[in-house]
Amino acid sequence: MKKTSYAIVTIMLMFALAACGQEKAPENNNNGAAVNQGAGEETPEEVTLKVGASPVPHAKILEYVKPMLKEQGVNLEIIEFNDYVQPNTQLYEKQIDANFFQHTPYLDQFNSDKGYDLVNVAGVHIEPFGAYSKKITKIEDLKEGAKVVIPNDPSNGGRALALMAENDLLTLKEGVGVNGTVADIADNPKKLDITEVEAATLPRVLDEVDLALINTNYALEAGLVPTTDALFIEGSDSPYVNILVSRPDNKDSEAMQKLAAALRSPEVKLFIEEEYKGAIVAAF
Repeated sequence: MKKTSYAIVTIMLMFALAACGQEKAPENNNNGAAVNQGAGEETPEEVTLKVGASPVPHAKILEYVKPMLKEQGVNLEIIEFNDYVQPNTQLYEKQIDANFFQHTPYLDQFNSDKGYDLVNVAGVHIEPFGAYSKKITKIEDLKEGAKVVIPNDPSNGGRALALMAENDLLTLKEGVGVNGTVADIADNPKKLDITEVEAATLPRVLDEVDLALINTNYALEAGLVPTTDALFIEGSDSPYVNILVSRPDNKDSEAMQKLAAALRSPEVKLFIEEEYKGAIVAAF
């Protein structure tokens, strides 16, 4: 009798376990269906682009396009730099994905000096280079032996000297153009004392010198208005277009091309015109 009871109990337990298994099966099937359904839905993942930039105007322009890119699935992370070396170094070392602060002659020189292969993705705007002074109000008042400072990097230094030559402050050796150095000065009638300093420091030494040739981004940061404060300034036909720069491995990525298109959009052109009123000129 006992054996019969044990057999009946065992059979009942087996049926109970089987029933439990059948009840759980639909739950597992439902979960699988939910997973498959979710996988079938196209939910684009947001891509992050880290872009190094000078605070003004580059970072401000990037901030302007940030919401536009967000709608296209690109999260723009803007990292500000106050020098012209780290943005390229960090881009080459893949710490950032792109940068926006320089013009083509500077990029070409930097690539040549460092052995880098950074590339131009898109031209965005021109920043006419200007000459500023706190001591004189017109260039004719610049005295003999006056102290003049220019950027110490080759591309911008040559640009400054060429601009001075255009305004009859000096004469450069024939053929050097914007590639000239202080050693290429053929005639310096006012015996100007020309010193090369780091571009970022030029506005800070303006009180100590008679004339400073300053990149527009640093002039704007210092509260200078190029169109009214500069004693003389490049024309809008300047070849020094500021560019979006990346590496060969990511220049054609979808996210990078979306950024390039946003920076060259009609909305950005209007923003540049309204925000900078001629101090910066769109290059498209």
